[in-house]
Amino acid sequence: MAITRKRARIVIADDHHLVREGLRTLLELQPDFTVVGEAADGVEALQLARDLKPDVLLLDLAMPRMNGLEVLRALSDTVDQVKTVLLTAAIEPEETLQALRLGARGVVLKETAAQMLYKCIRTLMDGEFWVGHERINDLLRTLRELERAPAREEPPASRLTRRELQVVGAIVEGAANKDIGKAFGLSEQTVKNHLSNIYDKLGVSTRLELALYAVHHRLLASLPHEDAPAARTTPTSKRAPATKPK
Repeated sequence: MAITRKRARIVIADDHHLVREGLRTLLELQPDFTVVGEAADGVEALQLARDLKPDVLLLDLAMPRMNGLEVLRALSDTVDQVKTVLLTAAIEPEETLQALRLGARGVVLKETAAQMLYKCIRTLMDGEFWVGHERINDLLRTLRELERAPAREEPPASRLTRRELQVVGAIVEGAANKDIGKAFGLSEQTVKNHLSNIYDKLGVSTRLELALYAVHHRLLASLPHEDAPAARTTPTSKRAPATKPK
């Protein structure tokens, strides 16, 4: 049975007219997409997002008046429903993390095939995150580097048990539930139960949010050395931290 999705209302924000025109043509070929607005700079993008409240904002990273990150920062305080996809010709892993922290739900390179952009938008409409698969290794490497950076404050790890901290460490490494279970002798259901408890305690709702929270608050600094990600050989998954346990 085919999945029936809500028709995605999309705003395109790019300073190149031909890019906007091409994206509109491609997107409106899809029966579940409709383009409701276009913006030629960051200020226009912010205003359209506030006025039209689209489901998805395709936002160019490099734009005049306000760049993509500045638009994200402004949207984070005023718009909760808009799912933003950052479009860019090139982006560093640190910028990807910053965009996700500011509220972006997806990052797509402009060289990506149209079918992958469609899949990205539908993934966001399903409530998940999208980061180009070719960038996952860079993203996880950056997460590890940030985790090793000097701490600025005490991590709020006292709410988590040692086992929950172990699970968090595996999530930061990108491990799937099955791999986490094998590493710690747990069933997949027990891993899911631990994740649900962790989400509730920390106020996050996805694996990606948990990984970013763990890095920002240096949760892994509270783990005994033998439990830390670098000290064990947990198999990792290439899938980005994305969804709440099912």
